[in-house]
Amino acid sequence: ILPSVLGSLAGLGVLAWFDGGLISIGFEEDAGRRVFLTQIGLGFAGAMTAGIGGRFLSGRLFPVHTDGTSLPAVANPLPELPESVDFGIDGLAPFQTPNADFYRIDTALSVPRIDPSTYQLRIHGMVENELTLSYEDLVRRPQIESDITLTCVSNEVGGRLVGNARWQGIPLDALLAEAGVDPSADQVVGRSVDDYTCGFPVEAATDGRDALVAIGMNGEPLPLEHGFPVRLVVPGLYGYVSATKWLTEIELTTFDAFDQYWVPRGWAERAPIKISSRIDTPGAFANVSGDVVIAGVAWAQTRGIESVEVRIDDESWQEAELAAPLNDTTWRQWKLPWTATPGRHTITCRATDANGETQTEQRSRPMPDGSTGWHSVVVMGEAA
Repeated sequence: ILPSVLGSLAGLGVLAWFDGGLISIGFEEDAGRRVFLTQIGLGFAGAMTAGIGGRFLSGRLFPVHTDGTSLPAVANPLPELPESVDFGIDGLAPFQTPNADFYRIDTALSVPRIDPSTYQLRIHGMVENELTLSYEDLVRRPQIESDITLTCVSNEVGGRLVGNARWQGIPLDALLAEAGVDPSADQVVGRSVDDYTCGFPVEAATDGRDALVAIGMNGEPLPLEHGFPVRLVVPGLYGYVSATKWLTEIELTTFDAFDQYWVPRGWAERAPIKISSRIDTPGAFANVSGDVVIAGVAWAQTRGIESVEVRIDDESWQEAELAAPLNDTTWRQWKLPWTATPGRHTITCRATDANGETQTEQRSRPMPDGSTGWHSVVVMGEAA
């Protein structure tokens, strides 16, 4: 609160000084115009200083960070990722996305800072036994690891709002079983420290997928911007209905009784992830010649990718080579060798999931429940 108050007071002071200056300026004279422009510049500088100062004070006065926080041991840790899941091609997204490169989409104007020593997670609503758990309570519980690809519903066809990480945490179904979910409850609502809410079906937390109350990401405590100290991770659902960061409450309710944050704003109530594929290399409008490797990623979380096909211009579809599958909740890399010929070429890809469904060619925007369509790039072939 203090940084916001100081920033507001500084802004009011600048406005008052600016308003007083306007009254005294004579616009008929060049000198008056110069004073006017100078005060506009100083006003902008004051506003910027207030904003930057507020962020600085927020960090200095409330220095919550992950330094010194360590993850508890996992009883059955996952093995190291096999080399076969990653082709290691330049320009192709790595199988595991580094924390610093993982996409971030949220409504927070500044990153919430929660002290783990005072943190509490409340599980309530349509349950038999309400639970209140501290961060230490969560750390002491049995931990699991799971490799899961997350996707943002606002990701356009070919977009980069998708990433894969190894998450660590407590199985959500174990916590819900301890709380005792009312059989008539059909929605799990996650609430952030700033009252942001996500909501998803109860069965997504209890059908055997690795829905997690997560405390770790790629072997480290959650980064501040990715929800430290605790967040939700649910495979197979777009983030806006499931991936609550800075989690402080889990409420059991019904879809009839409660609409999560984005539903009144026109987004779908339920949002399973749609099958998608993307061309990473060569990039759009790249100049290519000779032997080229076309490569990208495809995902269909909780079903898995069965095949990826690539088409050059109007030629027949060719089946790409897939990297080894790790599980059905992560993306798969794919590649196809191609000998480029001179001229303009359009490269298109499409994927088929393990259920035999091939992604549709029909283009749709992300709203209300995720984009669809084949990704294409145009490249320029040059003489070898």
